[in-house]
This record gives sequence, structure tokens and C-alpha cells, in this order.
Amino acid sequence: MLGAALGSFLNVCITRMPAGDSVLRPRSRCPACRATIRWRDNLPVLSWIFLRAKCRDCGGRIPVRYPAIELATALGWAGMAWLYGTSVAALTGAVLFTLLLAIAVIDARHYIIPDALSLGGCAAGLALSALPGSTPPLAAVAGAVLGFGLLHVVGWLGEKAFRKPALGGGDVKMMAMVGAFLGPGGALLTIFLGALAGSLVYGPVSLRTGKPVPFGTFLALGAAISFLFGDTLFDEYLRAAAAEPLSALPRSLAPAC
Repeated sequence: MLGAALGSFLNVCITRMPAGDSVLRPRSRCPACRATIRWRDNLPVLSWIFLRAKCRDCGGRIPVRYPAIELATALGWAGMAWLYGTSVAALTGAVLFTLLLAIAVIDARHYIIPDALSLGGCAAGLALSALPGSTPPLAAVAGAVLGFGLLHVVGWLGEKAFRKPALGGGDVKMMAMVGAFLGPGGALLTIFLGALAGSLVYGPVSLRTGKPVPFGTFLALGAAISFLFGDTLFDEYLRAAAAEPLSALPRSLAPAC
């Protein structure tokens, strides 16, 4: 229920943050008629089902993304608890997943990443690093610096090569957040996976339509994969390269989970 309730609030953030509106006031409203939603009509997932996806006041359709985000957030929090139990790792993963979900949806719809999510998320990642069982503080700081700096350099080089902005500032700040949660290794893996997924999945669409790639959406996917499978991917890579096992590396070089 906690995850679903947070998902309901996440819908508010996704709807209001791109417009610069407060996420606290006023209360939730119908996107069509702007009528204030009653508490009984604001139960995560259930109200959408009971109301048959329609506003009680105007009958306007309630987009399916609202219950989808609520359900996804609930499953994300439940999944972290199932994987890591009642631990700091579970809390860290759940917070990161929530931030990534909001960023992915907002960037896909509006091509922006609000500072409240990227910089606020970076602060949250650094704060969580102080807890035992999370990414060590030095690794969190190094990851934030590396994620921000590396993507900033990539964007600068792309702008020089193509004579137009190659990356948005939101993507760069987002990688500071990712690095704070995952450390240097996780930041590197996230950039690689995000670039790969963006090129394969959205690259052809971008070439055909001229629309830019919502890179933050694919960085979010890469960060989620890095958190869940980063150690395994590093192990497989090193094994394939006939290198030392991951356990022999300094822990700060591998993504922390």
C-alpha cells in the first residue's frame, strides 16, 4: 500500500512538475474539468477501476497511466522488499526506482528532467550513503562527480562535433543522481546501457521523425539494470575478458546494491 500511495503522489509530480506547479497544493484535480477529486475517488488503482476510468463529475476519461504508475510503484517497492528484505539496500533501491520512474515518464512526455528530481535525488543518494549497507560515502561522491562530469564532457564533444546541443542539462544532472546511488562503476554502466538502448530502440524513430531521443528515459532504464544486475554484468564481462574476478576489484569500482 505504501508503494501505491507513493505512486499516487508520483502522478501528481509527473503532472505538475513540468509546468512548474506546486506538488502540494491544490489537492488532486480531474485533468479534464479541474474538479477536486474526493478522497474516496483517489484510492490508488482501485478508484480508477471502480469509476471505470471516468471522472465522477464530468465523465471525462482518466488516462490509464495513472493506475499504471501507481501499480508500477507498488510493484517496485514490493520487489525491493522481496529481493533485499527489510534493509538499507531495499530502501535505497525503492527510492532510486521511484525517482527513475518519474524521470523516465516526464522526459518521455516533455523532454525535460526537473531539478527537484535530479538534484534532489542526488542529495537523497548522498544522504543514504551514510547508512551501512548502502553505497559507501566516498564512492557515492565519486559516482556523482564522475556521472556528472563524464556526461558533461560527452555533451560538450557532441555539441562541437554536430554544431548543436547534443545533451540536455537535465541528463547531466540526472547522472549525478545516478552516480550518488550506484557509485562510479554503476554510473559508467548506466551511461553505456542508456546510450545502447536509446540508439537501438529510439534511434530509428529519431532518424525518421526528427524527434530527439528522450535520453533521460533510457538512462533511467540503464540505471535500473545497473542496480539490479550490475555485479552480474561486471562479473560476466571480466570473465569473458579473462580478467581478475570482480571480488578482487576495489568495491568502489563496482556498482553498489
